[in-house]
Amino acid sequence: MTAIKAPAAAPVRVAAPGWGTLLVLLTGIFITTLDFFIVNVAIPATQQDLNATPSQVQFLVAGFGVALAAGLITAGRLGDLYGRRRMFAIGLTVFTLASAACGQAPTAGFLVGARVAQGLGAALLMPQVLAIINTVYTGEHRAKAFNAYGVAMGFGGVFGQLVGGVLIRADIAGLGWRTIFLINVPVGAVALALVPRLVPESRAAAGARLDPVGTVLVSLGLVAIVFPLVQGREQGWPAWTWACLGAAALLLTAFALYQRRAVAPLVAPALFRHRSFTAGAAVSLLHSMTMGSFFLVLALYLQQGRGLSALQSGLIFLPLGLGYFLSSARATAVAARLGRQVVAVGALGMALGYTVLALTASELGAHGAVGWIVPGLVVAGAGMGLVMAPLPALVLNGVEPGHAAAASGVLSTAQQAGGAVGVALIGVVFYGALGTFPHAFAAGLVLLIVLDALVVALVQALPRAR
Repeated sequence: MTAIKAPAAAPVRVAAPGWGTLLVLLTGIFITTLDFFIVNVAIPATQQDLNATPSQVQFLVAGFGVALAAGLITAGRLGDLYGRRRMFAIGLTVFTLASAACGQAPTAGFLVGARVAQGLGAALLMPQVLAIINTVYTGEHRAKAFNAYGVAMGFGGVFGQLVGGVLIRADIAGLGWRTIFLINVPVGAVALALVPRLVPESRAAAGARLDPVGTVLVSLGLVAIVFPLVQGREQGWPAWTWACLGAAALLLTAFALYQRRAVAPLVAPALFRHRSFTAGAAVSLLHSMTMGSFFLVLALYLQQGRGLSALQSGLIFLPLGLGYFLSSARATAVAARLGRQVVAVGALGMALGYTVLALTASELGAHGAVGWIVPGLVVAGAGMGLVMAPLPALVLNGVEPGHAAAASGVLSTAQQAGGAVGVALIGVVFYGALGTFPHAFAAGLVLLIVLDALVVALVQALPRAR
């Protein structure tokens, strides 16, 4: 199969990139990250309203995640070839229209299909955000822009449950759970209107080509990893999940071998010659294993273990967000002094916060005042801010502009795959220890503490340059 040539890069006249550019880009990353987490709050109401089956409920989460993970690397390469601003706009359009479809879904099957479309839209736009930041900003402005990216992505995850709980409780116009999707429509429309004016276009050199064989191999391989990890625990790890994981190993090995001899590889092997990129992507994968899994077990502990409503448990997330906000606001200055070790300090902070939470939850049992977990949440949130805010800049440092979106796609894929693996691992630990919810919560946190220790060790492989 022959590679497909991209059109020659035509000059595009835009205003000089400023903070308006960043605001538009971060709007896209915030609403897509928020949507990944917010749907968990709406599952009970959605199941009742649409008479969804258990498998359909699972696919409300899995459909988005699988489509997102499968499309990120290819979407990154499409941005390099056909224009990052163009792919960002297309992705935001798809995501906005799919959100409208989710909000109007007449059946559970329709909603699952619309969620898959949301995931594809998110996959198209997410790699372009990092790539555009990496391309158009320089020096101090670049560091601040990357910091803002980490803050926006973290806020989408940290406050997803709170935002969802507030929207459902408000029941705007009697729409109930549908508002968590419909809120994306006006936000996406405004951002789309500003894209042509504020976001510069950029792409790889003319004559670069797309790699159809690599696209098929990596997409199938990523689906074969993420899908069984998302579905396996719910279904008791049947034989097909292990067959999928085995097939994923073969597909991704074939992809790596093919990329080494491809004329126009989807992911340039030269990317992995940069120690900052290779080690940084591994750090991102490990860190992502701790984030989504922590939000999951915390929500289970608060709602099922302590009997809090979605809104009440969302409010408990506020101290986590406070710690995250305070540390991420200072992360650029701390990174300027500590370099790569800012990530290690952040991971240690997360491990300390999880330790405090595990000890507190065990001491409280099933009836102690849940407010005592607040100090541990603040410390854990502060650690998250010190990791997430500076990490993208450390990973993408030294990546050539022509490969910016492809590298961002690989980084985003590592984050999504890490999240899926982390949720699968902590599900095994949490439910395996489920004599009581406090005990299961503490057991899950021990796993996260170990993962954060591995992050600290792996950070040492990053270059020393600040």
